[in-house]
Parts: sequence; C-alpha cells; structure tokens
Amino acid sequence: MAIRIRLAMHGTRSRRIFHLVAIDQRKRRDAKPAELLGVYNPHLDIGDKHKTVQWSVDRIKYWLGVGAVPSKSAVRMLEWGGVLPPDSKYHPKALSTQNTPSATPVPPEAAKVDPSLSVEELVNNPMARPKHS
Repeated sequence: MAIRIRLAMHGTRSRRIFHLVAIDQRKRRDAKPAELLGVYNPHLDIGDKHKTVQWSVDRIKYWLGVGAVPSKSAVRMLEWGGVLPPDSKYHPKALSTQNTPSATPVPPEAAKVDPSLSVEELVNNPMARPKHS
C-alpha cells in the first residue's frame, strides 16, 4: 500500500481548515486517513497574529522513514515549519529532475550510417541501422 502525506480539506466553504494526513494514495481527498498528522488553520481569529499549524513531528518523520511520499503542498508546509530541509529529496524541483530522462546528445560517431546502404536496406535490415548508445 503506497502511503502519501497530503492535505485533506475540511470545514465550510468560507472557513476551510486542512488536515495533514497519512493516507493511501488511491483514496479520495477527504477519505478516512491512516493517521492524522496535523491541522493547519489558515484563518486568523480575532486577536491572533499568525496562522496556526499543529502537528506531530515524530509521527511525520516516522511516515517519511517508512516510505511515505509527501505531496507538493505538504512538502512546502513541512519546509516552512522546519520539519524538512529546503533541499530535501521531496522538494518539487528535486522530484522533477529525478523523473525526467537526461537529454544527453548522441555523439556524431554513433549516429553515422554507412553511405553505401540504400534506404530499402536500412528499412528492411535492422542490423544495418546505426546503433545509438
């Protein structure tokens, strides 16, 4: 079962709160999570000067240790709170460079074709095609 750490949305339309949860990645956004890891309230109540986040750092680190992958928004929130370093392997820029194949150009020597071969020979004989590394 692949576990993700992501945000679940709760509350009324004008007063949303977000739960940081560990949940099976195939389940819907607001499904019952495996564990509630924290609560983020983006609204300022009267007299408050800061938005509030309450979370269990030990449980978040446990789930990361057993292979849970945080979503982009969860990574951003965990970096704001100091749970993850800004250059962690979960950072969206680090993830995008890992998933994309490297664009290494083919050296010109490897792409050379024997000029004596005709087009029909190249199409019909796969052994006559140039080999790329």
